[in-house]
Amino acid sequence: MIAKAPRGTVDLLGSEAEAWLRIQQVAIDVFSRYGYRLVKTPIFEQQQVFVRGIGQDTDVVGKEMFHVLSKNAFEKVSAGGELKSDQKLSLRPEGTAGTIRCAIEHNLIPQGGPTVKLMYAGPMFRCERPQKGRLREFNQIGIECLGAADPSTDAEIIIMLLKFYEELGLPLESTRLLLNSMGDDACRPAYRETIKQYILDHSDELCEECNHRAHTNPLRAFDCKNPECAKVMDGAPKISDALCDDCRDHYAKVKAYLDGAGVEYIEDSRLVRGLDYYTRTVFELQVIDGLGSQNAIGGGGRYDKLMEVMGGPSTPGIGFALGFERTLLALEAAGIGFELGSDTDVYIACIDDDCKACGFKIMQSLRDAKIRADMDHQGRSLKSQFKQAGKMAASYVVVVGPDELAAGEVTVRCMDTHEEERCAIDEVAELVASRMR
Repeated sequence: MIAKAPRGTVDLLGSEAEAWLRIQQVAIDVFSRYGYRLVKTPIFEQQQVFVRGIGQDTDVVGKEMFHVLSKNAFEKVSAGGELKSDQKLSLRPEGTAGTIRCAIEHNLIPQGGPTVKLMYAGPMFRCERPQKGRLREFNQIGIECLGAADPSTDAEIIIMLLKFYEELGLPLESTRLLLNSMGDDACRPAYRETIKQYILDHSDELCEECNHRAHTNPLRAFDCKNPECAKVMDGAPKISDALCDDCRDHYAKVKAYLDGAGVEYIEDSRLVRGLDYYTRTVFELQVIDGLGSQNAIGGGGRYDKLMEVMGGPSTPGIGFALGFERTLLALEAAGIGFELGSDTDVYIACIDDDCKACGFKIMQSLRDAKIRADMDHQGRSLKSQFKQAGKMAASYVVVVGPDELAAGEVTVRCMDTHEEERCAIDEVAELVASRMR
């Protein structure tokens, strides 16, 4: 069957499409109060944006990216040729790297400038095994705060994430906030070596992937989904015991700000997140019940070296992303839905073809007055037109008939009360607007 969505993708229809719009609007409403402004970046970038930004040895770059080839590039590769760097393109697997590239390219953070706060929303792509809450094309909403190193910023964006879900209607008592520090360049390299050696010492108890990570990205072994591996890694040295004084102080201040704001959290030394760019504070919001193993609905952390790694000025940064699909599942599990609103406020019902020209003119006058209006374009009978108005949940039906036209009037019927009143043709929009108010 050709007319079928690709594996790992879904069509958003009806209430789900409405939910995507509503969730974006709540995000804009909440995040803008904290000073965030929208940015829109391309859905594909040069591969090096993600390789340098996310990390060569991450699962995302190593296994999950979709690569994009033009016809000419495909033919060149097929013939054994090499592509130039600007011909190597990939669909974005996450939003941070592209946003940082944008900030560097457009010099959004001049030296001595104020903190830059950006938010984005749109599709991301990862070549993963599709399952509930994990698609190959998925939608994310995210924020990036660039130029602020103070731990108060870490606490602020965590609180902002919680406020977003609270305003969506998700009970925060049905969630848990995990918190950790991953250290920085002063203390993490030694800790990585400690974990590498721990993995090697327990190689016979760990899966092949964890043993491979010992040589590429040891901290990712903490995120292995194999229960036996998780049990082994529970006994590994904790990064909290390896933090340098600066990182320990930063982490303590983040917790103090959260404590002062009454935010409950769980310190989880196994929380490492999946991307190489994170430093110091990392966090994840999970749903306690209803989503199974795919229970993370949002998370992020600090990335103070990312801007510099990608060729920009040394600039601290922190951000988070939340998944639309998992958010929707979490809301459904909590009994929260998004009703599909009416497409039409007013339906124009014409008794015969001679009345359609006038009905068409009335419909346009209503639309000009910012009232959603529609009419029949399929030659339905008057009875069928009323049925269609009901299906479209129209609040009013304007009946245009020969008798009314002869008097320069139409009949306006309220679909809820079934009350009718006559109205001059050129006063329909004004009447309906007043009734709707």
